[in-house]
Formats: sequence, C-alpha cells, structure tokens
Amino acid sequence: MSIVLISPFSNMMRNGAQNAKNYPYWQELIVKLKKFAEINEIIQIGIGNEYRFEGVVHRFNQPLKEVEKLVRNVDVWISVDNFLPHLCNAQKVPTRGVVLFSRSDPAHFGYKHNINLLKDRKYLRPDQFIIWEQCPYVEDAYVDTQTVINAVFDIIKPKPPMMITGTTH
Repeated sequence: MSIVLISPFSNMMRNGAQNAKNYPYWQELIVKLKKFAEINEIIQIGIGNEYRFEGVVHRFNQPLKEVEKLVRNVDVWISVDNFLPHLCNAQKVPTRGVVLFSRSDPAHFGYKHNINLLKDRKYLRPDQFIIWEQCPYVEDAYVDTQTVINAVFDIIKPKPPMMITGTTH
C-alpha cells in the first residue's frame, strides 16, 4: 500500500489572476488514484485558505521541517512547479516526485531524479524569468490525468497500471 502526497498550488498572484502553474485536473486525478488498491492514502499539503480537495487528508500550514518529514514518509509526491521539488532537492529527500509543468521549463526548473511532465514545449513562456503575473493561465498546457497516473506508477510499481476509462484529462 502506498501513500501519495500532493502539493497542488503555487503562490497566489499579487494581481489576483490564476497562477499559470496550477494544474486544473486535481480532483479528477484524486478520484482516479483512489481507485487503485496500491494507493492507501493521499495527503494534501498547502497554506492559508488554498482549496482543500475532497477525499484526501489535509495537512495545511505545516512548518518546513514537518513538510520535509511528511515527504520522507510517503511513497511518491506530486506537485506543480512550486517550492516542494526545490525543498526535496535541497534536503536530499530520497522520495522521487512527479512534477507538473505547464509554462515553466523543466530544463531550467526541474530535477532529473524526478519525473517532470510537460505536455508540449509550445506552451512555455517565451521568457522563463519574467514574473508570473505577466504569464497567462492556459488550461490546455497540462498533461492529462492518465499521464500523471502512469508517472506515479513508474515510481511506486515498475509496471504501468491499467488505463482508466472516463474523461480525457
């Protein structure tokens, strides 16, 4: 039985816009992951008043040391391009993660020991170092949920799971 940790959001934008890093299909992904007997629990980390997904354990407003402890005690973590991959790399956390990229380039901001998912380079922002408030949200820039599920199972189980039928995300 495996425990999955999710870090679904990046910083709130100062201008109130949707952050271009935030994956749009989390609830669908959670529902699909919970259908696998291999996955025992899903834990969501976050801060403040971020959205809390249904069907998961919530661990919000944890100090960084607690987040590090949590991530060391799960089988896999899934995150958008936020602080978590950088924390895990800096603290040499051995647990591998799945990082969901959209507009930022994993060649610049990803780590080779993780599975970095990018749908297509055509969605990358032209200047990788502009502030995020200048980068519009593009829902189509993200991989579908089955691609994420396959990546999770590449880490927790060497063979791919069966396809889940349903929506295309």
